[in-house]
Amino acid sequence: MTKRKLSNIQWQFMRHGTWVCLGSVTLGGSFFFFLWYQLAQLSSLQEWLFESWGVTIPPFPGPSLIVTQMLTMWLIAVLIGASFGYIYGNLLKKRIEILLQSAMMLERGNLDIRIPDLGEDELGQLGRQLNDMTTRFQQQVASLQRLSAHNAELNDQVKQAAIVEERQRLARELHDAVSQQLFAISMTMAALKRTLLQNPEKAKGQAELVEEMAAAAQSEMRALLLHLRPAHLEGKGLKQGIEDLLREMQGKHPISFQWSIEEIPSLPKGMEDHLFRILQEALSNTLRHAKAHRVEVKLVVIGNKLRFKITDDGIGFTIKDERKSSSYGMALMQERVAEIGGVLNISSAPGQGTLIEVTIPIIMGRGGNTSHE
Repeated sequence: MTKRKLSNIQWQFMRHGTWVCLGSVTLGGSFFFFLWYQLAQLSSLQEWLFESWGVTIPPFPGPSLIVTQMLTMWLIAVLIGASFGYIYGNLLKKRIEILLQSAMMLERGNLDIRIPDLGEDELGQLGRQLNDMTTRFQQQVASLQRLSAHNAELNDQVKQAAIVEERQRLARELHDAVSQQLFAISMTMAALKRTLLQNPEKAKGQAELVEEMAAAAQSEMRALLLHLRPAHLEGKGLKQGIEDLLREMQGKHPISFQWSIEEIPSLPKGMEDHLFRILQEALSNTLRHAKAHRVEVKLVVIGNKLRFKITDDGIGFTIKDERKSSSYGMALMQERVAEIGGVLNISSAPGQGTLIEVTIPIIMGRGGNTSHE
């Protein structure tokens, strides 16, 4: 077991306390011996003290005794100064450590932390200010999450309008493209019946034309159906949406997908949409850049915090490499995480894979819309 070293602030207080005590003893001892020497030289003063008070001034000691006494006083001063500095520095260090640990917990997204009363001095005032700041920040996060839920409702309204418009566009395209092609096929087939017996060569050309038109109609239908395929979390809970997406990707890509998703029924819909989009962006980056063989997705709730992890065993990258970082869509994910009051941590190194971790405080009583249509 290694011996724990004293913190810098304890060493500072021990050093300062030691020097103060040594300085005080040195000045006091020098003055005392100087005064003793001067009084010992005044014989008239010694006679007066003896006659009046019965007090005699002892003879001034030799250098060896003076040095011995000074060394003794210096040793006592070092012990007192170092002990006082250690005790006072340790008490101050504990209070500062409470502030430091609380600040680190706040940085990690734990908004439930509160600093205990540290006294009436500046450190105690700082602790109270941090508590007030945490309370305000918690209220802002709750408001931000409510706003996210409200934005999700507005997005639903916009989405419904877009669906109506898309249906109208698809109807026009079906009429202008597929319907026209089917009508042309019908007309060609009618002509084919008449020419089949009279002109087999011409009938063969008409049959080939029908085949080409049918293939074109089929391609057009595939293109239209591709537009109808949902690419976002629609009408599903977050757990179901993530699992459906991962199953679909597992069937289409030669990558092993593993997941562990907890059911979180009280999550606002706006937050769910953001988390699903973050997963889509992370998986897209993995498929485009990582060259991974395995991807693991975890969604858990620990205390009042939600943690979302996406891990791959790909080639990784250097965080400081801004060009590579931008290709991983970090800015987009960071914006989405910031909109719901969370913290995004990305850990990666060349050849070590990539870990994307999202931590979001869950604020009770936020009043968000948690239902799914």
